[in-house]
Amino acid sequence: MAKYQLLLPKMGESVAEATIIKWLKKPGDYIEADEAVMEIATDKVDSEVPSPVSGKLAEQLCKEDEVVQVGSVIAIIETEEEELSAQPVTDSSVASAVVNQEKPDTTQQAHINTEEKEGVSDIPGIAQLNQTESIPVNSIKYENRFYSPLVKNIAMQEGIGNKELDTIPGSGAEGRLTKDDLLEYISNRNKSTSGNDVADVSQTGTATQQQPVSGDYPSQSDAKSAFISEKPRAASSVSGGEEIIEMDRMRKLIAEHMVHSKQTSPHVTSFVEADVTELVLWRNKIKGAFEKREGEKITFTPIFIEAVVKAIKDFPMINVSVNGNQIIRKKDINISMATALPSGNLIVPVIRKADELNLTGLTKAVNDLANRARNNKLQPDDVRDGTFTLTNVGSFGNVMGTPIINQPQVAILAVGAIKKKPAVIETPQGDAIAIRHMMFLSLSYDHRVVDGALGGSFVSRVAQYLENWDTTRSL
Repeated sequence: MAKYQLLLPKMGESVAEATIIKWLKKPGDYIEADEAVMEIATDKVDSEVPSPVSGKLAEQLCKEDEVVQVGSVIAIIETEEEELSAQPVTDSSVASAVVNQEKPDTTQQAHINTEEKEGVSDIPGIAQLNQTESIPVNSIKYENRFYSPLVKNIAMQEGIGNKELDTIPGSGAEGRLTKDDLLEYISNRNKSTSGNDVADVSQTGTATQQQPVSGDYPSQSDAKSAFISEKPRAASSVSGGEEIIEMDRMRKLIAEHMVHSKQTSPHVTSFVEADVTELVLWRNKIKGAFEKREGEKITFTPIFIEAVVKAIKDFPMINVSVNGNQIIRKKDINISMATALPSGNLIVPVIRKADELNLTGLTKAVNDLANRARNNKLQPDDVRDGTFTLTNVGSFGNVMGTPIINQPQVAILAVGAIKKKPAVIETPQGDAIAIRHMMFLSLSYDHRVVDGALGGSFVSRVAQYLENWDTTRSL
């Protein structure tokens, strides 16, 4: 009987670690090939880890709520017969793979050193630091300390130099400085400077440990330190009329992402009303034949995305991001699609290079991402690199909304419910009132780089593409 080392699989180019949410199998359970062994969470999506082999789960090598590096051994599976990919396991090899992660094997090194990863540095003396009750910050020496691009960007915007960065204790693997660490440090520093007694930690050389306070400035996406320390507690009642419900992991991420966006971008929203009668009639006419031919339902969402893509081509400066005083213009048009989950949470998968897809291709992409999102089958790469976001508030019966920008993008379009309304229409014989299918579109944009002229013109152009729909169009 062979023993197989189950590794935490690679989950995307920018993902270096994951949090173990729940073990689905316990030691002694039999596992079929491709059957899920555990649920994991990254800072992007939740997913399951399947076993590539059949066998009995012999040992769990990590605990729930533990953060594990990609490529680490997470379980030992006893197989009935020798598998080609199975590796005999000894106690020492398990200990080396799980405990001593300072030297990852060469097959994983290329991934671990990718530019976007929050990497692992070799930090001498970190074990001794963890045993110390109170340590002057400047006494901590980090040699060749790695900082992720996001950490560097936040530090640059906050005016934090490398010398000050080196003094901030990190809670990540091997003392790595995470986004949460930096943003908590900034939050505490801002609180200190907002009072009468101004204390610069980098100058005094002593750090005061503070407990996180609800409402502190959060990170964009990586909230591991907020929920790894303890499992979410069940709802409890303070008094007879109140109930306290702990946020789940995804809700924490959403909350932090939204607060970060509002604190980053000055939001402005422009509205326009569109007459989409011809579009509605066209869809009603072709949807039956389309579903029969393609095996896919055509909703309004891919139609809206197509109009957005056309408008982005007309106004490419809406397809940008901001880095300090630099505007980064995106060549690819990657449309993020806000999707509500059965849990009530929200996730935003991305249709990459949407400008290269026709309406049929967009329909298939929208349906695929929506289905996988609702069934917890998205991969981390499915929610990366979006350049513009569309959210359909009309799916909940809302006629309009003021959405929050999905950072680091600079604009997000909300489409409202299509309603029949009396409207004035112009005809060669004169004006008339008729029942029309009307909808509102609202564009929230970052006023640092998108002014009213650009934002207003863009949303008007989207409306024009929807209003001037070709009713003779075939798919």
